[in-house]
Amino acid sequence: METELLKVFDSNRIQTGVASREEVHRLGHWHEVFHCWFASSEAGVDYLYLQHRCAMKKDYPNLWDITAAGHLLAHETVYDGVREIKEELGIDVSFDELVPLGIIEYHQTKEGFIDKELANVFLYERAHGFDDFTLQPEEVSGMVKVVLTDFEALWTEAKDKVNIKGFEMNHEGRRMMIDRFVGRSEFVPHDRSYYDSIIRLIRENLAN
Repeated sequence: METELLKVFDSNRIQTGVASREEVHRLGHWHEVFHCWFASSEAGVDYLYLQHRCAMKKDYPNLWDITAAGHLLAHETVYDGVREIKEELGIDVSFDELVPLGIIEYHQTKEGFIDKELANVFLYERAHGFDDFTLQPEEVSGMVKVVLTDFEALWTEAKDKVNIKGFEMNHEGRRMMIDRFVGRSEFVPHDRSYYDSIIRLIRENLAN
């Protein structure tokens, strides 16, 4: 995976070349990623779906994250991002079903890892039962729903924890239903501005 080739960009979003995934994160090149947030409205309540990154992930293992996300390879366009949804979640979605939310720039830095992403962000609004998901075990180990207003309260710090309901896969590969509270430390540490922007854009674009 570290040898995958990604397009790299300057600060004006102009492509400057191609580099390996390892080099991109070591040197801190801007690169493209695909983010898709699943949402649903049920009995007048809006929900977001969150994935649990599996323990085998090199980056941010065992944390809650965007419903489906991944790097766009050098030969791909944003239209190819739907493969991440199919690969990670087992859900067939056509690009035409997605609502574009724009490109969000953000970066995170930790020891030996600089992540500067141009995130092509989309919304997919449809209610799914948890039986609809077939998770990619080397990438995703769980799927839950959270009430959108609670998720917003978490990132405005009006709440310290939110309730999540769904399932996780145990070590034997069996689904275990979960219903518990989680705090900000259990989420991938995207910039707070990213969460603020996402919540606003999702609210603006939900059908109801």
